[in-house]
Amino acid sequence: MEFFCYHRDRRGSVALRNELLEEHWSYMDRYAPEMIARGPTVASDGQTPTGSVHIVDLPDPTAARAFAFDEPNYQAGVYRDVLLRRWRNTLGRTMWDFSGDRAGGDQYLVLGLGTDQSIDLDVPSNQDELIAFGPLLSDNGITWLGTAVLIQATDPDTARAILAPDRYAEIEVHNWQFGGRTSAVGGSRP
Repeated sequence: MEFFCYHRDRRGSVALRNELLEEHWSYMDRYAPEMIARGPTVASDGQTPTGSVHIVDLPDPTAARAFAFDEPNYQAGVYRDVLLRRWRNTLGRTMWDFSGDRAGGDQYLVLGLGTDQSIDLDVPSNQDELIAFGPLLSDNGITWLGTAVLIQATDPDTARAILAPDRYAEIEVHNWQFGGRTSAVGGSRP
């Protein structure tokens, strides 16, 4: 079962987050085989963290809740809230399989929070910019609650346009970066 997890940072928690960076990475290293995508959301300065996105394949909702709430930053009070939903990997790949140029363009997290009717269940035709794409679902995997997208785009408005704006109660766009440990040879690894 795939899950989308977005921890949103509490204001003023950057110093604590930085203190716990190695603990956070070590915790996430334990989930490397299950990781579909990961990385921080950041403020417009491109540096200041505002949250942390993880898309993981875990056995069940109980394991997903343990993953989200046992996380060291959550336990220490870095995060103000957590969005945890079942998710479906409609691209069938991980962020490490993304063929786009990570340096060419900005990356964004786009969250479309649903209304009554399921939409955007099919993968859009412009897949080259998509890093991850899938519906947010209830714990039973049946009820559609929205859509979560990681996308490379020229600007936030272009990223937002991946979702049908009139069909969502709300669409959020956050600056996002590829996450994980940086290897000596370049790039991040699960």
